Formats: sequence, C-alpha cells, structure tokens
Amino acid sequence: MPETAKKRVARPAQDVVVQSGNEIAAMAAKHVNYHIMGYYPITPSTEIAETLDAMKAEGEHTIRMIPGDGEHGAAGICFGATTAGGRVFNATSANGLLFAFEQLPVQSGTRFPMVFNIVTRSVSGPLDIRGDHSDIMLAMNTGWIVLMASDVQAVYDMNIMAPRIGEEMSVRLPVMVAFDGFFTSHQKRRVEIFSDMQVVQDFLGPFVPTVTSVDPRTPVTIGPYMNDPDLINNKKQQSDAIIRSHAVIRKVFAEFEALSGRKYDFLDLYRMEDAEAALFILNSAAETAKEAVDALRKEGKKVGLIRPNVIRPFPLEEVRQVLRKVKGLVVADRQDNYGAYGGAMALEVKAAIQGVKGNETMVASRIYGIGGKEFFVEDAEAMLREALEIARTGKVQVPYDYFGANPGEKGFTPAVAFAPITEKESSGFTRVEVTPEGKVEARGINVRALTERPKRLSPGHGACPGCGIFVNLNQFLKGIEGFVTVLFHTGCGMVVTTGYPYTSHKVTYIHNLFQNGAATLSGVVEMFEERKKRGEIPEEEKITFLMVTGDGGHDIGMGPSIGAAMRGHRMIIIEYDNHGYQNTGSQLSFTVPMGHSTSTSNYGPYQHGKSTHHKDTAQIFSACNIPYVFTAAESNHRDMIRKAVKAQKYAEEGLVFGKLISMCPLAWRTEERISVPIIQAAVDSCFFPLYEIERGITTINYDPEEKGKKVPVSDWIKQMGKTRHLLKTECKPELEAIQAEVDRRWARLKEMHKNPLL
Repeated sequence: MPETAKKRVARPAQDVVVQSGNEIAAMAAKHVNYHIMGYYPITPSTEIAETLDAMKAEGEHTIRMIPGDGEHGAAGICFGATTAGGRVFNATSANGLLFAFEQLPVQSGTRFPMVFNIVTRSVSGPLDIRGDHSDIMLAMNTGWIVLMASDVQAVYDMNIMAPRIGEEMSVRLPVMVAFDGFFTSHQKRRVEIFSDMQVVQDFLGPFVPTVTSVDPRTPVTIGPYMNDPDLINNKKQQSDAIIRSHAVIRKVFAEFEALSGRKYDFLDLYRMEDAEAALFILNSAAETAKEAVDALRKEGKKVGLIRPNVIRPFPLEEVRQVLRKVKGLVVADRQDNYGAYGGAMALEVKAAIQGVKGNETMVASRIYGIGGKEFFVEDAEAMLREALEIARTGKVQVPYDYFGANPGEKGFTPAVAFAPITEKESSGFTRVEVTPEGKVEARGINVRALTERPKRLSPGHGACPGCGIFVNLNQFLKGIEGFVTVLFHTGCGMVVTTGYPYTSHKVTYIHNLFQNGAATLSGVVEMFEERKKRGEIPEEEKITFLMVTGDGGHDIGMGPSIGAAMRGHRMIIIEYDNHGYQNTGSQLSFTVPMGHSTSTSNYGPYQHGKSTHHKDTAQIFSACNIPYVFTAAESNHRDMIRKAVKAQKYAEEGLVFGKLISMCPLAWRTEERISVPIIQAAVDSCFFPLYEIERGITTINYDPEEKGKKVPVSDWIKQMGKTRHLLKTECKPELEAIQAEVDRRWARLKEMHKNPLL
C-alpha cells in the first residue's frame, strides 16, 4: 500500500455536515469541551451562544454558560475563569468587541489563554449590523493572536487549533478566530467534522495551567501594579511570546493537516507562481476574487491572489517572499485607518516590504465593502486590472482611495420627514396640581380629547405586527405636554424607526448604544440648561427629555442610567420591558422571568428555561432616591397617561423612571390580537403590579385582590408559547418557585404601600 494511502486510512473518521459558520463554531466549542463560556448577545455572533445553549438543553455538552451584563462583563467573566485554570470561550462582534476592549490587553498582558470568536461587523456609528473588518482591525494590536477563517470549514478547523496554539507553554496567549459576519457566519456550507469529539480533545490534550487563582496552598498575585522598568520588561516578554507563536502556529497547522487532511499556511496563495500583479484581500471576499484571477489568466494576464490566514503575528517573511517578483499590488481592506491613507493590511504590507533590497512592489490601498457592501467578481477584476496597470507603468497613480463609494450630489438636502409639532398643538390637554403636601396630581385627563394630540411617533415604522413598543410609547406620550427630545437605546424601537434615509420620529431623535444612552442624554440636558444660563437659548424654552430603553437594554446600560439617577438630571427614562434581547433574536436578559424559554435559555430535558428570577428595575431605581418611579401597562391606559403627566412634572426636580410591560408576539410565541388579555393577566397575577413611588412613598394603583380579580401566575403563563412548558409535570418546581417569588414581591409591595417609611 502506498504511504499516502496508509496515512489516509490512519486518519480518524469525519462526518460531512451542512452548517453555517456560527453553527460550526458552536460545534467546535462542543468538541473542545470548554469549561466556561462567558457571553453576551450581539448580531451577527449571537447564534453561537444560542446553538450551544440549545445543545446544552439536550444534554450534548457540559460547558458552563454564563450570561454577562454586557460584553465588558462577559469579557471579565472570561478573564476570571481563565485565571482559575481552564479552557474558556467567548464570541462577539463590532461594538461588543469594543465594549470588551479594556479587558483585551488585560487578558493578553497577564498571559492567560482563551479563544474568542469575532464575527466581524461594521462598528457604529452610525449603526450598521452588516459585515466588514472595522472591529477586528481595531483589536489587532491588543496582544492577541488573530486567525482569519475565510470559510465555514476554516471556522471549525481554526477553532480546534486555536486552543492548542494559545496554550503552548512558550506562548500562553489568548487567540481570536475572526470570520465574516453575514457572509461566513450565516451561509450554510458542507463541512467535515470529526465523528468522535474525543479526537479533538486528544489533539488538544488536557489544559495545563501555569498558575491558578483557586489554589490556596500556592497563593499568587495576578495583574499587579508595575512601575518602570518592570512593565517594559513585561511587554518585551509578551512581544517575544507572540513572535514565538509564529513557529508554534506552523507546527500546529502541520499536525492538524496530518490529523484532518486539510492544509493551512500563513498565506493562502492562488496562482502566485509567476504573478506580476496581485490582489491582497482577507477572508470570504478572496473566494470571489479567485474567479476574477481565473478570468484574467484566460486572457494571458499574470495575476494572482494572496489571502492571509494569520494577521497576528503578521506573516512578515511570508509576505516578503511572495512579493519578491510582484510589481503591482492592490491591498483591499474592509475597513479604514482614517487619516493614515490606507487600511490596516495595506499599511502592514507596506511596512513589511519597506527597505527590502531588490523589492520593486508598488502598492495601492483600496477600501471596499464597508457596512457589508457586496463584493462581486467584477470588483475583484477591476482591482486586479489596476494592479496590472501599476505593474506595467511602475507607478501608483492613486495610492489610497475608496472602491465603490458614491460621493452623492453636491448641495443635496434631505427632505423634511414631518413638519415640526408646534408647542400649541401638543399642549393644553392635561393639567397638573400640587397638593399642600407637595404631592403631584394629574387632572383633566380626557382620553377622547387626547386622541387629538399629535403622535410623536408616526405609524410608518417596520415593527412586527402586535409589537407593544409603539402602543406603549404613544400611549405614554399622550400625557406629555409641549416639546420633546427623545434618545433611544439600540433596540427594536430604534432599529425599526430610523432606517436611513427615513425616520418615524416627528421630534428630535438621538441614538446611542445600550451602554451609554443615559449618560448621553445627561449631556444633552446639561448643555440645554447651560446654554439657557448663558442666554444662547431663551430662558422660557421648555423641552421634556426622554430616554427610551428596552430589549434588555437595562442590563448593559444599567450603570450609566443609575449614574444619571444619582446625578439628578432632569429627564425621564422609560423602559419597555418585553422580557429579552428581542432585537437580536430573543436571547436571555436579566429581565427574562424565571423558567421562560429564550434562544439562550432553552427548554429541554436538561434545562427548563431561565434559571434565575427577573430583575426588578423599578425597585433598583427607587433605591436611587429619585423623585418618581412608576410601573404601567397598556391594558390600564388611563393609569399610564396619568403617570406620564406626573412624570413630566417630577422631571422638573430630577430623574424619573418608568417601567412599561411590552408585548412581543414573536418572542412570546403568541397571537398579537390577544396582547391586552395577556398583559392584564400579568397585572392580575401580580407578576407586573401597577404602582408608583413618589419621593420614596409607595402607592399601589391597582390591587387585583381588592377587586376580586387576582389569578395565579399559571393563568398568565399558559397564554404564551415561551412558557407553556412550565405547566408540565417536570417543571413543577420552577412554577412553584415563580409563584413563590411573585407572592413575596407582592407581599413586600403591600407592606410598602401601608407604611410610608418602607
């Protein structure tokens, strides 16, 4: 038998599956059998955690999955877990990576390996969720090894190799595996995977910690304060380690080829054997570019393609070697280093060949595909023809430019979406009285008359049928007089109302991400007041400032919102609570009630939905001692409008917080036509009690016990597909725990209602 045949026979069995990049990343994580995954959902990487959680509910793995309160928190969970001596995994995209950014140098600088999947996406702002490389290039200099997976097969393979590379004793560094969002992440492809996950675990071997934070007999100090010259010495050691990783990566690539039959190198070269002109491009776009190379080769043009599999450590010698005879090169970057006259790869390539004796390569930098803009064979062909022209003339006419951008029309002014709502149109429908005791009372609420108040949110939005966000917001805004400026956290309410160049907002609108909306609006409020003080804005001008959050936004955004509350800014925060991160596909957030099924708290034989109780944000804000806190429901519309009137008055003193229960038919798995009965069942079961807290004094506004309408929590739960499993026999402990917690919170609230001191 030939030697090659013997090797094929000796290889372990592999199965062919058809999966997306996200699904196969989860499969690889399962095969590695990580100890812990700390995570937080963000498009387009969320499916990785979702898939792993679905597997866990079926008992397919034992990875401990820990949801963070945001990407920064998830990164902290991962760092802590790595110090305790085990394999750790995470996945994120775009602004999630940036929010975790502070932790990245901590992880690499303290030399604790882990694997981080980066499903590459455009970085805000403005907000865009499509794929480009602006996130991974920002992270390139954080001390992590960075592998680039160009297709779904590479996602699986590199996720298997990554722990082996990072855990090598001469390296001990964390590793990123980056693949293209919505291209590689969501496209289904045929992939070979090992039939037995033990093959992967044998390839990796057991995790061997250097030090751990959980060995009390050998105490260690991790991440100490360092002075000069200790820190520079530390960084030199870290630099040496990532340079040493070059040889380790080559060795692991070779060993994986022997195991799997699939070959990887630092550079994937296509028809470069005699190329005089070439295109240097990353990841999935390279597959498209290969067709352009073939087309030009048929014309007799000596062109080729270079695609790196590793960008940290940068393949310096490999790039120098392959460019020895290349005269014209276009480097295409899916991001820009603004003001540096080139994308990251263009600058790296230029630096690599700078001063190399005999090298005549002339390089042009082209920025393409920003925000997921499609890249076609014709685009690659145009870039290659440009490289050929550079090779022919020996000159780069335009060293740096965008490819495929449209400059637009000079002097273009966007059409005004709506005529401004005047103060007169939006005022005079309600009135406020302050009692001698200083309590605010809302008067003159005529619901029929309030229908004449102009809506601040137009019906022209893209929300799902039955979405409760706009019912709640329009109902609440009926009670708000005069001018309004709104800030929306990222979420369904934001996404479906502002698809450029359109808007559904009839008032001034600002967007910022979950983690900083309240701080942003705080700045708006204080600038408004300061400009009035300086006479730049009329003293009599009045604006109500309103921040809208939801879709789990008060996990990641809770800190800044509490900060705004403690500073006492005169504004209103409204949280529409739809029990999850619905804008990213209904994942677990801390607002999800116990036992409820989401895409990262699945129901199955080994898991019965979310394992902890929901966060009570109204009580959290009450503890901040702000003037007014309230809860409201669309099924009790007069109560909601009355509270809006009071909220506007109390906002003259400081921050006001309101929590609105909001229907999400898609995530709750129910019909939109029964939204009001479902919401009312949540109120009548006391899961979502209606009350207000005025300067620390609690008043229950609707008592279902007094009205003879109180129902068990099961009457609410049985109406939603996401919770019907709780009525099964095996979920009896969870149902009893939910009822007990609802009863405890209701009993506590009644005591607070009775006693002003509580």
